[in-house]
Amino acid sequence: MGSISLFSAVNSFDAAVMTFVQEHFHNPVTDTLFPILTYLGEGGVFWILLALILLFFPQKRRTGIFMLCAMGTGFLLGEVLLKNLVCRPRPFQQFPNYCTLLISPPAGYSFPSGHTCSSLASASVLLFTDKKLGIPALTLAILIAFSRIFLFVHWPSDVLLGALLGICCAVTVVLLYESHSGKAALK
Repeated sequence: MGSISLFSAVNSFDAAVMTFVQEHFHNPVTDTLFPILTYLGEGGVFWILLALILLFFPQKRRTGIFMLCAMGTGFLLGEVLLKNLVCRPRPFQQFPNYCTLLISPPAGYSFPSGHTCSSLASASVLLFTDKKLGIPALTLAILIAFSRIFLFVHWPSDVLLGALLGICCAVTVVLLYESHSGKAALK
């Protein structure tokens, strides 16, 4: 009985947040901005490109490697394992007539948010290794994560757990490096 009430609480939370966002955040500016932001997070491409660019700078190479490792771990755990275990439908699939999608409907399951996982994994690594890059990266990651709720393609709990997974992957990669190398990665 306890797990049933937990699931209904999650569903109530998701429904309340989704309704609030859909009713109060849409306007011509946000309807233009959030599809652009969400495409930055598509497949983690923005973050992968940033990590690859960092590989060309010797003083930032370790950060690029950490980003790629954290995103790869998040991909395996989130996209390959959890999505296929949970099989949660996306909001627009469960409520097809609730709102008009501003982007092409994404394929696959909803839980957890891959955009959020890769964005928070990368931004967390950047925050741990270089606060000057990390703060703007974290801001962008949060906006990408919110875009998934705004665009009605992920539930808030998908985004929160995607964020937690991404942060945990980043912390794990950095701490593993520190424990095996004896060098501090965190600044």
